[in-house]
Amino acid sequence: MFLENPVNQSHPLGWIEVVCGSMFSGKTEELIRRMKRAQFAKQSVEIFKPMVDTRYAEEDVVSHDMNSIRCTPVESSSNLLLLADDVDVIGIDEAQFFDDGIVEVCNELANRGSRVIVAGLDMDFTGKPFGPMPNLMATAEYVTKVHAICMKTGNLANYSHRKSRNDKLVMLGEKEEYEPLSRSAFNDVYRKNGKP
Repeated sequence: MFLENPVNQSHPLGWIEVVCGSMFSGKTEELIRRMKRAQFAKQSVEIFKPMVDTRYAEEDVVSHDMNSIRCTPVESSSNLLLLADDVDVIGIDEAQFFDDGIVEVCNELANRGSRVIVAGLDMDFTGKPFGPMPNLMATAEYVTKVHAICMKTGNLANYSHRKSRNDKLVMLGEKEEYEPLSRSAFNDVYRKNGKP
């Protein structure tokens, strides 16, 4: 049961929503909230996350506040086209960890008439755009940028500072490994310590 387009009845109404921001900003919490509202409205929903994300649970999307919803872990973006066929609302968490094909997959699902809700980090720990997120944000109809609170200044934070000197791009972690920082605090850290 896809949403009907009141303007053009021959075309199903699908779109992409992106929820992005730094770590600890509430991205996953917002994804879960939107998915649970769709479930409450008796829409068919499916939630996916990359198989690499096993921080809290293998078959749940879990926020830092421990709010959770069942999901299907997938190895690559191409799996979504088969698993999300004929679904009203599709949720995708940690989209920055997917391959670049996720952009085409999300567009295909929206073109089929699904509402696609994507959550992910917009920047990596060095402050650069992260993986497929910039392209997802560019093609989405709706983009919501959420913010954490800076651990050093108390201002809005949009950077995910990695506390360790590990330079791997993908490193799962929590408050022990990362902290949200404002622009000025992020720049101060790297003026003192050098770029990662």
